[in-house]
Amino acid sequence: MSAAEETESTEPVYSALVAAHIVYGLHAVAIVLAIMGSATVIGGFLGSMPSIIAVIINYLKRGGARGSWAASHYRWQIRTFWFALLWLLIAVLLIVTVVGAPFGLALLVAVTLWLIYRIARGWLRLLDKQPMYA
Repeated sequence: MSAAEETESTEPVYSALVAAHIVYGLHAVAIVLAIMGSATVIGGFLGSMPSIIAVIINYLKRGGARGSWAASHYRWQIRTFWFALLWLLIAVLLIVTVVGAPFGLALLVAVTLWLIYRIARGWLRLLDKQPMYA
């Protein structure tokens, strides 16, 4: 067994698993709230209290998952938030230019679907006690 496989098979601290579930739940709530009342889902996701609290919990609790398969979920959740912010900034820059507006709007739709996929796929794999992909 390689060192990477050995690390991935280690069980995380129980509180790290609970925190990972809470983070997926908070992100899911942020998406639902954004769908119900925001101009854009991605903007509502990134600017909502549930999502901001989720990212703070990620950074505070990821140490309990270090060296286990659950660490990949923390990495997945943190990257989801920061890449969503990056894509939102790119979309806004495209939208403010008249020529890039259709591309920016299409990017907002694509990132919304990507967010839903990332949260759903990650949470399902966490429920199955499976690591996330790199």
